[in-house]
Amino acid sequence: MLDIRFVRADPDVIREDLKKRNDVEKIAWVDDLLLQDIRHRELIGQTNELRRRRNSISHDINRAKKAGEDASGLITEAANLPGKIKENETEMEEISAKIRNYLMRIPNILHESVPVGADDTENVEIRRVGTPRTFNFELKNHGQLAADNNWADFERATKTSGAGFYFLKGSLVLLDLALQRFSLDTLMKKGYTPVIPPYMINRKSYEEVTDLDDFEKVMYKIEDNDAYLIATSEHPMAAMYQDEIFEEKELPLRLAGLSPCFRREIGSHGLDTKGLFRVHQFHKVEQFVYCHPDISWEIHEELCKNAEEIFQKLEIPYRVVNICTGDIGTVAAKKYDIEAWMPREKEYREVVSCSNCTTYQAVRLNIRVRDKEDFESKQFVHTLNSTAVATSRTMRAILENFQQEDGSVEIPKVLRPYMNDMEFL
Repeated sequence: MLDIRFVRADPDVIREDLKKRNDVEKIAWVDDLLLQDIRHRELIGQTNELRRRRNSISHDINRAKKAGEDASGLITEAANLPGKIKENETEMEEISAKIRNYLMRIPNILHESVPVGADDTENVEIRRVGTPRTFNFELKNHGQLAADNNWADFERATKTSGAGFYFLKGSLVLLDLALQRFSLDTLMKKGYTPVIPPYMINRKSYEEVTDLDDFEKVMYKIEDNDAYLIATSEHPMAAMYQDEIFEEKELPLRLAGLSPCFRREIGSHGLDTKGLFRVHQFHKVEQFVYCHPDISWEIHEELCKNAEEIFQKLEIPYRVVNICTGDIGTVAAKKYDIEAWMPREKEYREVVSCSNCTTYQAVRLNIRVRDKEDFESKQFVHTLNSTAVATSRTMRAILENFQQEDGSVEIPKVLRPYMNDMEFL
């Protein structure tokens, strides 16, 4: 969320940002937020004065009595003070809840390089890498290909778990594991620490790291427990250092999270109803970085470059797009998507999301860095995240881009050492 001090100082920046997002109804939220903040600070001052008076009035009563003066007025005032303090505290709690509600829902401030657009059709392509292969035969649907070769079983998964799930089998299991290990090895060579996070986190932690609307649309709630299955390892890694202070020498902290990901909402697409692209459960290696604000835009480019390197080595053609204001969501200040070429559709489809969240998560989580020159000075860190590889979507890209006429699939050369030197699925 935004720091309330920033809201006080730069409300016009927020209003203009909301206009870019075509989210103008929230401009009224900013106006009311400022009024609520003024009232809240007034109440703090009044309540502190009432408490000070409560602590001193007994002295005034004793002095008046010793002097033979009428202390009845003071005694009445003393009797009324606790009620007035309680009234103020109740109002402050109500206003604090309103302020937090606004701050949790007003989106992050966008970077100036984010293109203005209404929806995903206005995202801006930055570059294309790799040349799509041409095929002289009709490509099979990746899901049907996997089922025909006994690499996956979608029908029985629907029977046991419902639509959007799958059993991976045989060579496709090895391919999934190979993608995980290859991407982890790539990141470890760059100084990223591998992390397997908890697969469940509590609501408080989840509220601090993601859009609140995701609770209804995306998260799986564990019944009768304060726990949610994670949608990505980004979320527990972001919450890991909540209420802590980094020393500057500890940053940037580069993490590579490995986890299954669980998502209720998978969308719908004719080619994805049976397959690996839109599913409720998949594995992902996620890049996550805590850094000093001075270098976060440099780190953002680094994360995108790392993910590009993985797809270049996999020899999968892709493009990078700059996500526009109408498609970026609440948390990120800027986001790149990497979209892999899917030859059966002859379209690029998202396989990587790479975001700089600036201080938005850190303010909620109260994660700061201490100034190395001034021990008492602290500021919020910046947090960044990017997919390294989501195995289900990447396997789809491999099954299509490396498909052979006989129904076999060539294994990308970089993955073969992780698959007992197999050359074909």
